[in-house]
Amino acid sequence: MSQPALASASPWRDKLNGMLFVGLLAAAVVQLAGIPFVKTLGFSPLVIGIVCGMLYGNFLRGTMPAEWGAGVHFTARRLLRVAVAFYGLNISVQQIIEVGLPGLIVSVGIVVGILVLGTWIGTRVLKLDRDTAMLTASGSAVCGAAAVLAFESTLKSDPHKSAVAVATVVLFGTISMFLYPLLYQAGWIDMDTRAFGIFLGGAVHEVAQVVASASNIDPATTEIATIVKMTRVALLIPILLLVGLWLQRTAIAAAAPGEKKPSLPIPWFAIGFLVLALIHSAGVIPQNVLEVLRALDIFVLTMAMTALGIETRFAKMRQAGPRVMALGAILFILLACGGYALVKIVT
Repeated sequence: MSQPALASASPWRDKLNGMLFVGLLAAAVVQLAGIPFVKTLGFSPLVIGIVCGMLYGNFLRGTMPAEWGAGVHFTARRLLRVAVAFYGLNISVQQIIEVGLPGLIVSVGIVVGILVLGTWIGTRVLKLDRDTAMLTASGSAVCGAAAVLAFESTLKSDPHKSAVAVATVVLFGTISMFLYPLLYQAGWIDMDTRAFGIFLGGAVHEVAQVVASASNIDPATTEIATIVKMTRVALLIPILLLVGLWLQRTAIAAAAPGEKKPSLPIPWFAIGFLVLALIHSAGVIPQNVLEVLRALDIFVLTMAMTALGIETRFAKMRQAGPRVMALGAILFILLACGGYALVKIVT
């Protein structure tokens, strides 16, 4: 009589074992990201997580029981949505107000412009599929790897498409992180420190990369750059809702006559993001509790990125070819030139 009970419990044990396995890998990733040399490179645990996950998934995946794959998939999909929602605890209305109208204009202009242009260039000029183009554009437009994860969940795209999009964030975000401070200190970027902070917050890909690049100037530049960057992160909510509406309209247009109309794919995790951002703005969460929640959320996001890496195969990534990197390079140029022009106009 006990055998059926054990058999029915096995899938849950396998899922839990898979999640625990990803959690152990993510813990190692967080430790790696905390090494001073790695921190100076501006690589967040999310980026390191997907790289380590991809290395494990492609070279060592035979060492993990295949049954644990259900837990890996659950982490990369379901747990991801919860983590993205709790990322809202990093945003507040006060931060957006503090940056002022110039920072808001730059943030909105860059997010909307890069996302629209990137998707159009990717699909029409470089002939990439829609999901790959949008994921790559979102990583450049909004907030790097975290945006790719959020869009991947909304688009329900394949893991390898997210992996190649994150690769562009790693490459071109790292270049911009080192390049812009050097150009500024050499006098090639004609801005005061406040304007340069707005530029860095608007033109650099990852939050960690923004902090690392701005810290080469001074604390005031770091503060304004971080606030502008987090304003871009806050725009993730309306953008995801608009993408959901667009996906619904596209599906309706493609539906056969008499076929049931598809429902609106509302990204509920985005609503959770907004609610938690408003709760943070209200100041009802004690600071020590807030810090713990933020650290836990980064860990869960790292788990999701690690799981995504495990599910990614290099063979699938190679199919994308150099066109994805070409799109990343074009977006890098658009971010630099467009961001500089916008900052000059509004400041």
